Amino acid sequence: MLEFVDLLLSPTSKYLNKRFESDILKGTLAVEAIVGSMVSIHNSGSGYVLLHHVTGEVDGDRNIWSHVEGGMGSVSLAISNAAKEAGVHIVTNAEVSQVMIGDTGIVNGVCLGDGTQVHSSVVLSNATPYKTFMELVPQDFLPGDFLHAIKNSDYSSGTTKINVAVDRLPQFQCCKSSNPEVGPQHTASIRIGTESMGEIGTACQEAWNGLPSRRPVMEMTIPSSLDNTISPPGKHVVSLFTQYTPYKPSDGSWGDPKYRESYARRCFNLIDEYAPGFSSSVIGYDMLAPPDLEREIGLTGGNVFHGAMGLDSLFLMRPLKGWSGHRTPVRGLYMCGSGSHPGGGVMGAPGRNAAHVVLEDVQKRSH
Repeated sequence: MLEFVDLLLSPTSKYLNKRFESDILKGTLAVEAIVGSMVSIHNSGSGYVLLHHVTGEVDGDRNIWSHVEGGMGSVSLAISNAAKEAGVHIVTNAEVSQVMIGDTGIVNGVCLGDGTQVHSSVVLSNATPYKTFMELVPQDFLPGDFLHAIKNSDYSSGTTKINVAVDRLPQFQCCKSSNPEVGPQHTASIRIGTESMGEIGTACQEAWNGLPSRRPVMEMTIPSSLDNTISPPGKHVVSLFTQYTPYKPSDGSWGDPKYRESYARRCFNLIDEYAPGFSSSVIGYDMLAPPDLEREIGLTGGNVFHGAMGLDSLFLMRPLKGWSGHRTPVRGLYMCGSGSHPGGGVMGAPGRNAAHVVLEDVQKRSH
């Protein structure tokens, strides 16, 4: 328990300094602590996110990440196929405009954007808590202190995602190899701009000052190195998870194409330092800055975890103090997304937890 509390409360930098000597190793590990956040590795409590990213397992192997054949949409497809086999009717491309609540304060379904009403005594939302309660639920049915807490929760994020199409694999100088074929260096998670914890700290401070990091911290993966279904022969897909980028930069706007391009080029040029010629291999790219993530995917503030993973919004405090059990102030409405316990990432745990709570409540009602 003492070890756990030490990790939970310590700044990442302090925790790693106590255990490792190599600046490069510490910088590499520290990235896991700041993914999807606007938090510095020097902040108390940043160590928890480091733990959060190594709690999973794949096929019994702990601390392992994996790529899904066909891309991330294959996860949703597998879930939907299993649901259809169980008799579930699925509707897509149908935006929910409002959660419907009866005069008694009990949920009775959802109203779609085209006016269609879907009636149900149970509604689960995996939208962000802000989206759910500030935009979809009629606020007359919510306690004032609950609404105030939802409105003032931390949804800040420093993440910009860049998906890149390239005509050849990057050749990293450190590998001293010019083999055009896939090597182990291409199938791993690659860290760029993380040669020391000081470099990461500086990148964060620049974003706190309103400027996208001069040398962005990047996690680079090449899913096509393991999955040949997502790119043509000889071509590859590179995924860049970059930080730190303010939601509203002080030196420009994400709505300006030139500003967006300058940031993407900054990232590509930094990769060139480690893999010369990367920029010239780029065929095209798709970029999602924090406002894009909010607009296109519904991630409030662009936060990929549906809300900050700080000590004040974890465990019993997620999404709010007293509301970690997936139930909400509206009877029949449940939260099942990353904004609920145990938090963000593609793990399915919030949904599984919520499903058990719903089954428990339905069984009580039937008795």
